[in-house]
Amino acid sequence: MVKNRILVALFACCVAFLSFPKNSFAQNPGDYYIEDPHTFYGGLLLGANFTQVDGDSYAGYHKVGLNVGGIMYARLAEHVAASLELLFSQKGSRGHKVQESGNVGEFIQKYRIDLNYAEIPIQINYFDKRRSHFGAGFSYSQLISSKEIIQTNLRSVGTDSLKFRKADLNFVLGGNLHLVKGLFLNLRFQYSLFPIRTKENINMDFGRAEQYNNLFTLRLMYLF
Repeated sequence: MVKNRILVALFACCVAFLSFPKNSFAQNPGDYYIEDPHTFYGGLLLGANFTQVDGDSYAGYHKVGLNVGGIMYARLAEHVAASLELLFSQKGSRGHKVQESGNVGEFIQKYRIDLNYAEIPIQINYFDKRRSHFGAGFSYSQLISSKEIIQTNLRSVGTDSLKFRKADLNFVLGGNLHLVKGLFLNLRFQYSLFPIRTKENINMDFGRAEQYNNLFTLRLMYLF
């Protein structure tokens, strides 16, 4: 729960920063970073996902995974640009708290879900004069591999990638704080619009009938 509050606070700070009046960044226009006038420009992304799977009987963004790839922007107007990313993104869940399963006398001692995706987020972004920007859009993910491990006082259960849907469509909302030159700090939230698996593929002793990816991403972005 502490991690939840920290991540939400970071996201709120980022959004608040992007909402400040323009004159709070500099005393005169010459202090602003001058935006590259190119129509297309790209960059690299490197950071981490803090994830959970809603519906697995555990709460908290305890699974930390890699988020790495590239991004391309296309300017649509003076302060508006569309962005397209190509990412390798690790999602999933971690549960270490002992809790009772659906079977009397059985207790879950350790639980984990590891999901590896190739992901393509598409967003519309609004830029201020310092090139800090925020955006919203959607992300399509294709499952590369998965693993689920459930360890109880009575047994150990493992499942393969056939238990999870191959595609995951997410809503995406995030902000990018311009630090220096081409370097940005990015904070993003995203959530599955459709279940990543349903009751037909879930051992109902260990979760709800539908499960969803729920995550925050914290990254550094460098634009060339």
